[in-house]
Amino acid sequence: MKKINFIASLLLAVTVTAYSQLSSDDFGRIVINTYLYEKLNVPAEARQLLETKLNQITSNYGMGGSNVNPRFIITANVNVNSKKTLAGPPQMVSQKVDITLFIGDAITNTVFSNTTLALTGVGSNENTAFIDAFNTMNTKNKAIEAFVTEGKNKIITFFNSQCDFTIADANTLAKQQKYDEAIYKLSLVPEVCQDCYSKTLEKTAEIYQLKIDGEGELKLQLAKAAWMSSKDENGAKNAFELLALINPKAKCQSKAIELYKTIETKLNADDKRKRELALKIYNDNLNLQKSKIIAYRDIAVEYARNQPKTIIYNRIIW
Repeated sequence: MKKINFIASLLLAVTVTAYSQLSSDDFGRIVINTYLYEKLNVPAEARQLLETKLNQITSNYGMGGSNVNPRFIITANVNVNSKKTLAGPPQMVSQKVDITLFIGDAITNTVFSNTTLALTGVGSNENTAFIDAFNTMNTKNKAIEAFVTEGKNKIITFFNSQCDFTIADANTLAKQQKYDEAIYKLSLVPEVCQDCYSKTLEKTAEIYQLKIDGEGELKLQLAKAAWMSSKDENGAKNAFELLALINPKAKCQSKAIELYKTIETKLNADDKRKRELALKIYNDNLNLQKSKIIAYRDIAVEYARNQPKTIIYNRIIW
């Protein structure tokens, strides 16, 4: 019994450690994703450079996107104010362009902040002129800093204003036993939204408990069935494998240990080989599960990873 309790305690320690070593930095912070309208009138190579510049802006301020939360975006409109051909040789193209940057909510089509940069580029053709202009964009100037700060503050305001709805939505999902999706949505609230973050963290703990309780009870019932159907080494092996999958914080953990003791007792107590087999199977499977204990944000990461990779925004008109 002492050894069983030690194993359960060890697994619990692994679980707590997992909570403190989150696998992704994409949750718990504000994430802004780069998006460029498909019909943006910019040549392909120049478009790629513009996208890189937008990525640099969000990365500079710790908000680089990863599609974990595709709702908030940074995008741009490009307008050519003037274009002229410079006599050569070689003949060159000179363009003055205005780039208007936007940060906003792609779901509600709401602009949170914007700023316009006047750039000039010269090149051997239109594409290289665009590239030259985009290369002059300073992604750390004061105008961009103010633009990003305003966008960030508006996003914080959004999360705070929607906090009660977020929690209500999570409750609805939990009632439908969609625990991973509920945890994912709660995990999107950034830590800078202190009051809302505290509320969602508390709710996440509640839903996580429901998740492991439900999964644990199912494994316990399957383990009982495995043992009842075959009260021998094979049945014991199948039951122990299922019991080892139960999270040690699940409410049924004490019943799982009780079942383990019952099975072990019913095996030939004098047969050392059988006793060692039972304990080895249980230990092996517990050790296997150490790497599978999933913390709140790890669940959210896995849920996000399984979502469609292509994000389609409808009618972004900024």
